[in-house]
Amino acid sequence: MAEPLKNLFNPVLARNMARHLARVGPFAAQAFTADALEGLEGRELMQRADQIAAALEAHLPADFPHACAMLRAALHPGAVAEDWQARPDDEAGIRGWAIVPMGTFVARRGMDHIDLSLDTLRDFTSRLTSEFALRPFYMAEPARTLTHVERWVHDPDPHVRRLASEGTRPRLPWGIRLKSLVADPAPILPVLHALRDDPSDYVRRSVANSLNDISRDHPELVAGIVADWLPGASPARAALLHHAARSLVKAGHPEVLASFGFGAPDLSAVSFTLTPEAVRMGDTLDLSLALNAGGDTAQNVLVDYVMHFRRANGSLGHKVFKWTKAVLEPGQEVNLRKRHALRVVTTRRHYPGAHRVSVQVNGAVVADGVFELIE
Repeated sequence: MAEPLKNLFNPVLARNMARHLARVGPFAAQAFTADALEGLEGRELMQRADQIAAALEAHLPADFPHACAMLRAALHPGAVAEDWQARPDDEAGIRGWAIVPMGTFVARRGMDHIDLSLDTLRDFTSRLTSEFALRPFYMAEPARTLTHVERWVHDPDPHVRRLASEGTRPRLPWGIRLKSLVADPAPILPVLHALRDDPSDYVRRSVANSLNDISRDHPELVAGIVADWLPGASPARAALLHHAARSLVKAGHPEVLASFGFGAPDLSAVSFTLTPEAVRMGDTLDLSLALNAGGDTAQNVLVDYVMHFRRANGSLGHKVFKWTKAVLEPGQEVNLRKRHALRVVTTRRHYPGAHRVSVQVNGAVVADGVFELIE
């Protein structure tokens, strides 16, 4: 089993921070470490980061510019790798996950020094990321923050360019939701446009994730961006757009699917069966599908299936699962089989009763089946 992410904030990290901060100025390293670690074991990921940030507040100088100078002086001289793999016990200075509570400290204490704070976060982000700490500044001073973000777009450091897009994601996981950008993402669209052909995949993936966030609230806007950016796109930009539109593709958005070459399906016959008709959790459901192509030209097809899960109140939720892509020639019959294991997962509870499975071809539902989940 993978190590829990919360364990990234651990005694080694706290002691390393203390050691380097004591190296660059008067700093109560032992008292900071004690405060940072008290009860840490019982806390979750971001609670641990917040506790370490509170310890920084208690032990760094009250003068914010002085505190920032110490934090910057304690940084490792080199950036982390783009995949965030960094040692918390680096002898040369602070980098890696210690940057998260340091950014939280700046966000809590730096609202009266916004330009200094944002310049400090720019330095921090090379050593991991400041995407969480940037968000309170955008909420407080969006125009002023965007001035820095627009400058970061052209920074030679890919971590900083990524901060421009990742820090302004409307629905960043673990981060404060930027409600103004959820309602109207127009202020960050020029940033995403400027970074769409960035040489770093690390940056481009962030652009894609931001667009995917936007698609949840403005699907037609992102569908239009895909249609506008895709013609003549490089392979890298095309990959970005596929990742950006992943939620829209799963939802069967017709304009997006058409942009990717999956038009309305032309099928002369469809046959779909589910076996067995009654299953228990832990069993496997067999899906069998036969598609007969109509028309007189070849067609690209994207086949998904949708499991409609019964909720406690009797209504049905749903989840889309990928099946296959194919090219159908006129008159061709394709036979597909899929096995779906009914496993217990932490994100969804299964209730007994009738469940439905739908087959989507290029976003259009072409067949349905029903099975019974029994105790």
